[in-house]
Amino acid sequence: MRTRIIFKGGFIFLLSLGIAHLFSGCSKKKQDRDFLLETPQQRAERMEWWHDATFGMFIHWGVYSVPAGVYHGVPQNGAGEWIMNDARIPIDEYETFPPQFDPVKFNAEEWVNIAKNAGAKYIVITTKHHDGFCLFDSEVSKYDIMDATPFRRDIIKELSDECRRQGVHFGTYYSIMDWHHPDATPRNSGTDYNRFNYSYEDTTGSWANYREDYMKPQLAELVQKYKTEILWFDGEWIKNWTEDQGRDLYNYLRNMNEDLIINNRVGKGRNDMQGMSKYEGAAGDFGTPEQEILETKTDEAWEACMTMNNSWGYKLHDNNWKSSEELIHNLIDIAAKGGNYLLNVGPTAEGLIPQASIERLTEMGKWLDVNGEAVYGTSHTKEIYREGDVYFTTKGKYLYAIVTRLNGKEIEIKNIQPREGSKISLLGSKEKIVWQPNSDDDGIIITIPENVPFKYAWVFKMKNNN
Repeated sequence: MRTRIIFKGGFIFLLSLGIAHLFSGCSKKKQDRDFLLETPQQRAERMEWWHDATFGMFIHWGVYSVPAGVYHGVPQNGAGEWIMNDARIPIDEYETFPPQFDPVKFNAEEWVNIAKNAGAKYIVITTKHHDGFCLFDSEVSKYDIMDATPFRRDIIKELSDECRRQGVHFGTYYSIMDWHHPDATPRNSGTDYNRFNYSYEDTTGSWANYREDYMKPQLAELVQKYKTEILWFDGEWIKNWTEDQGRDLYNYLRNMNEDLIINNRVGKGRNDMQGMSKYEGAAGDFGTPEQEILETKTDEAWEACMTMNNSWGYKLHDNNWKSSEELIHNLIDIAAKGGNYLLNVGPTAEGLIPQASIERLTEMGKWLDVNGEAVYGTSHTKEIYREGDVYFTTKGKYLYAIVTRLNGKEIEIKNIQPREGSKISLLGSKEKIVWQPNSDDDGIIITIPENVPFKYAWVFKMKNNN
């Protein structure tokens, strides 16, 4: 066994080829199967639970929650998790944050309860963000929760176990880019800025060392030890990463667990923030629009990842919270277009999900308790997905008209036509719903009950006229 020990800023990276092979298994040999040749039917069956889930909770958490967007007493612009880059913090100085990261109020059961009560069917958490710090107990790094912090508890293991216990699917985020690892960080310039912008050519071959002896073994740990069901990549835009590397990594991981679901940031196919793959055959299972929702429906698999305020990671001075109504309307819009909604929380350095996030998630859960059947396991309609303030989803023989604003005592909907005499019901209400065909045009007119329950949006359920 050949062991290479690299000293950097007080932390030791133990990169053992023996350990790498222990976890990677097939990193140096021919892949057993090319999963990029999977048929549409095979992919649909593998991803069925993910499509049906529709709503997940994203968690951005790491040692960047210690500065919480403030550097040397000055609030920083940009997202909290990007403070190392945006404030140009040297590696040695950034390494002072892990010893301060002691989230004694972290409770995996409480976090999963919050997600579950919100109606989220899966969780995705940042195991390693761009700053390189790992929230799990990695065999190939000392820059992790067990070795570099006083907390010394395996956060990812606790969350993974708790998700399985409560019946919530578990996913992990992993950044291909790494600002800390010596083989992934450019050193062709003496300035801090060029260390972060990644506009360089790797002529030393160090990137291959990082990819094969560090990144792949860590990802194998997430798949094999932590039983992740989703791998959510990011940081793929750097020049060192290629589509061929992404395709290789996709197969490497699927050969460990053929049921794994992997986003399209594993390769180079993502079309900027719009997130959908820009060419056919790109590696990855679903598109990843960031901070935006697709303009219209699509049969392609996609997931809109969005924040509740401005920042992904916790930021002390970011109080620009979206309302519960906006978040619920986002979910409705996304479901009507056939997508998933991955809504983010950024816990504090103490291990607490901000109360403002909990309040909004609670409201979403209350709404979904009543109206979830119009969201979970549904698909977009064959015709238009929306008519004004009314969104449509469908499941089996049923059509759902989701009304996001009530104006007056009637709702006119032009683009649907239930069977004559069929029943229309309002989810969560026992009152009889009166409706009639619109004599002036195609469609129907629904009379709103006197006492409309709930708020935010109302779901009218009827049988499809198909």
